[in-house]
Amino acid sequence: MSNVYESPLNSRYASDEMKELFSPDRKFKTWRKLWIALAETEKELGLPITDEQIEELKANADNINYDAAREQEKKVRHDVMAHVYAYGEQCPKAKGIIHLGATSCYVGDNTDIILMHEGLKIIRKKIDALIAVLCDFAEKNKALPTLAFTHFQPAQLTTVGKRATLWIQDLLMDLEDIEFQLEKAALLGSKGTTGTQASFLELFDGDHEKVKKAEKLICEKMGYTKVFPVSGQTYPRKLDSQILSILSFVAQSAYKFSNDLRLLQHLKEVEEPFEKNQIGSSAMPYKRNPMRSERISSLARYVIVNALNPAITAGTQWFERTLDDSANRRISIPEAFLAVDAILNLYINVAGGLVVYPKVIRKRIMQELPFMATENILMDAVKRGGDRQELHERIRTHSIAAAKAVKEEGKPNDLVQRIASDPAFCTDEDSIMKILRPENFIGRSVQQVDEFLKNINIKGEKINVEINV
Repeated sequence: MSNVYESPLNSRYASDEMKELFSPDRKFKTWRKLWIALAETEKELGLPITDEQIEELKANADNINYDAAREQEKKVRHDVMAHVYAYGEQCPKAKGIIHLGATSCYVGDNTDIILMHEGLKIIRKKIDALIAVLCDFAEKNKALPTLAFTHFQPAQLTTVGKRATLWIQDLLMDLEDIEFQLEKAALLGSKGTTGTQASFLELFDGDHEKVKKAEKLICEKMGYTKVFPVSGQTYPRKLDSQILSILSFVAQSAYKFSNDLRLLQHLKEVEEPFEKNQIGSSAMPYKRNPMRSERISSLARYVIVNALNPAITAGTQWFERTLDDSANRRISIPEAFLAVDAILNLYINVAGGLVVYPKVIRKRIMQELPFMATENILMDAVKRGGDRQELHERIRTHSIAAAKAVKEEGKPNDLVQRIASDPAFCTDEDSIMKILRPENFIGRSVQQVDEFLKNINIKGEKINVEINV
């Protein structure tokens, strides 16, 4: 057990995959890849850099001497220059050409962009897997009638599967945003201190074409096809805001699902999975709290609020560069990705183990359906020769009386019995119950589910997630 604070996102919630992505090791190894790409490009374009120097850089790309970097940073108070020094210590032949012509943001900002895009790919993979799980659930329950709510008040009927398509649709919208962001992915490139590329123009003796070619080659070596056409010293901080807004959107989708499930679990209609030895409450052993759904809600709220950080940063950067973004970004960006990763792990786990209770669902339907079906009952009675106006008034009177008995006396809904025993309707209880078949009141729910699922095109590879119950 550590005696210093550790983020719960790291110790309890996020996956090893996402934690490794935003680890110091991945960051500094990416810095070295960028330094190698820079040196290779400068050599290819005629600067006096040797193959031997390049090979030395490559040989030490993943062998980072962290102790040397830490000691140097204590002296110079600059993390990039500390790592330039440490890399040079390992590569004495290449020491003089590391970081040639570049500013700190060359490695810092390009790395941040790369890590965020890789993070989005992990998120995309998990959303794909989640959608596949929810599609199976929707297909399985597409014809199971359930009471639909507006304002959490009984409205009409839907089906359990149709409700699940609402959760899926939110996630599909999130996927669209992720795909759009990845399609337009661009690096900062090699822009220099204020974005004018003046240092590179000096290196290449005023050859503008070589400066442009250098940026293109670096971009390609790092797996990209585009750079921001103009910048200050940094890439536009608006990109951080855009990406964290997407993470906020994912959190919002999960938040809606988790709240729906918490309400359904209260109604005892659908429950999240509950482990054999899981304890729901320290004081009340009988309880089955929706703790995973509550955790989704809790983390989602964090992400949604956290998305304000890059929005404010983007709006408060002065001219070509200020450093008031740095400390905030070191925290807000990685933790947003770790939190969304944790949310999706939970969502996949919960969605894959949902427990549905059809008898409870049907019981609640039958408590409310007689009120909803009064128009159908009325029309049937008119067909039997009754007077519509008279019957309408009688149904109104019976409905008020039945509702009063339910609310004030705690009795079951006996509207069906009241109508069946009224001679004016010329019917009996069996005839009314045939009208009250829930399947008659779900509209196009089944067809909508079929049509919706048919048009979903995702890979949906199964993902095994481990969570702390």
